[in-house]
Amino acid sequence: MSLREKYKKEIVKKMADKFGYKNLLAVPRLAKVVINSGVGRNAKDKNFIDGVVSSLERISGQKPISTKSKQSISAFKTRKGMIIGVAVTLRGRRMFDFTEKLINITFPRIRDFRGISAKQVDNHGNLAVGFKEHIAFPEIKADEVDNIHGLQICLSTTAKTYEEGLELFKLMGFPFKRE
Repeated sequence: MSLREKYKKEIVKKMADKFGYKNLLAVPRLAKVVINSGVGRNAKDKNFIDGVVSSLERISGQKPISTKSKQSISAFKTRKGMIIGVAVTLRGRRMFDFTEKLINITFPRIRDFRGISAKQVDNHGNLAVGFKEHIAFPEIKADEVDNIHGLQICLSTTAKTYEEGLELFKLMGFPFKRE
């Protein structure tokens, strides 16, 4: 059973029972998944930026957008219009497919992974997870990679509180640490 089907058949009922929602449409759901990566000190290296774009494209299954600096900052050696990051927003079926892959394949492939801290869920029920190495994803072949870069994944929900968001992620199957 896919994560989307599991959400519709099981998670909605469990959340409604636990939090006492009268309307099933009021149950928190996953709204979007944003995958982003900053290029940092390699902003002037065109090959590095192209590598980040292609790896995010492979990971997400859609073309990422480049974020450009809005102003020049001499301390960071950036000029206005310079590419400083790359981001992808996933919604709908791709979002559920990516989340399922994240839970079942990517997290087990991370070196020394002990689980996600419950503190990574914010007060509005959103989860942000950072990766130091993008090679944890199955689409990236470790021997083809020239430069290893990090990335951040933000899972945005319609939850109103921390407790609702945490319960939603636990029911989806995210591996949280026992604290």
